[in-house]
Amino acid sequence: MANKDLALFEELFGASPEIKYPREGEVVNGTVVKIEKKNILVNVNNQFSGLVISKEIGNTVDINSLKSGDNVDVMVLGDSVERGLLILSLKRANQIKSLTNLSKYRNSEEIITVRPTEANKGWLLVDIDGLKWFIPVSQLTPLNYPRVEGADPAKILEHLQGLVGKDFKVKVINVDEAGKKIIFSEKAAISENRDKALGSLKVGDVVEGTVSGILTYGLFITFDGLEGLVHVSEIDWGHVNNPSKFAKVGQKIKVKVIGLDNDKISLSVKRLQENPWDVLSRKYKVGDSVKAAISRISQFGAFMELDGGIQGLIHLSEISHGVVKDIRDFVKVGEEVEAKIINFEPKEKRIGLSLKALVEAPAKEEGKEEVKTEEVKQEETK
Repeated sequence: MANKDLALFEELFGASPEIKYPREGEVVNGTVVKIEKKNILVNVNNQFSGLVISKEIGNTVDINSLKSGDNVDVMVLGDSVERGLLILSLKRANQIKSLTNLSKYRNSEEIITVRPTEANKGWLLVDIDGLKWFIPVSQLTPLNYPRVEGADPAKILEHLQGLVGKDFKVKVINVDEAGKKIIFSEKAAISENRDKALGSLKVGDVVEGTVSGILTYGLFITFDGLEGLVHVSEIDWGHVNNPSKFAKVGQKIKVKVIGLDNDKISLSVKRLQENPWDVLSRKYKVGDSVKAAISRISQFGAFMELDGGIQGLIHLSEISHGVVKDIRDFVKVGEEVEAKIINFEPKEKRIGLSLKALVEAPAKEEGKEEVKTEEVKQEETK
């Protein structure tokens, strides 16, 4: 090489940037060169080319949104001598970034949005670029908490699986140094608003909420981050055997606050309507006649469904002047009949009716004893 060329080479070499070979595990910045078959070719420091294969992209990067010229942070996993390429990972660089951010969120109590990808009976799992973190069932808000009869594990899991893929606003409440156990809380994210709502709530308030659970003993209603119970006795003025006949999970419903004991809230649906016994007492009195359908038949009588779902009893002894062996010979369920009110006690929620009182009794035949029927105590109906 001529002296002139050698001098030029030494000058250029001295002016060129130092070649710094990336170390394994180092996070470096690069520029997207090309995307092909879900693999990304990256230029690192204008000195090396590297490849991010599809499984190292992760789930927080939308490959369809990437384009040539975009800057990306990648972790160096090694190199491929055959290809002359660095082996890179977007996913692992983002894991480190996520851990740094989550530690910051833990200290700042910032509210973030996560999306569960799996569920088991005790947790919702959040997969962020291959790291799985948790929302425990105990940290769910009342709206998402699994209200399941008998705490059936299969039904709890079914409920939680229905929450997979849904966005959750949460706070980070625990971060370990290795990033293996990070705990999110949905309850913590609404705690401030919940405390305000509870502080302003008072007995007598009428609120609109969402049915969050239905059990044999009542309806759970959530509103403003709070949850209250409509006991089965407060669902309807009539007798309630099955609360699920009155509401569905997810349904909007208005309720009245009837009790507050710290964060234990008692609610009522029926008290938003006037007591039907009071309505009936203004409309009827003993001696009046009523028309209504037969709702059910028992051994001791037939029941008529009156206004407001009130069940009036036609006792067996009030069906006919003659002997009654089978009530179904005289009335059928669903049949509309007319009966006379012979007993009315609204406070005790009792109303006695009679069919025979509207029919003239047949004349007694001379020499024959009057047929008597056994007296049976009238059942109390509610």
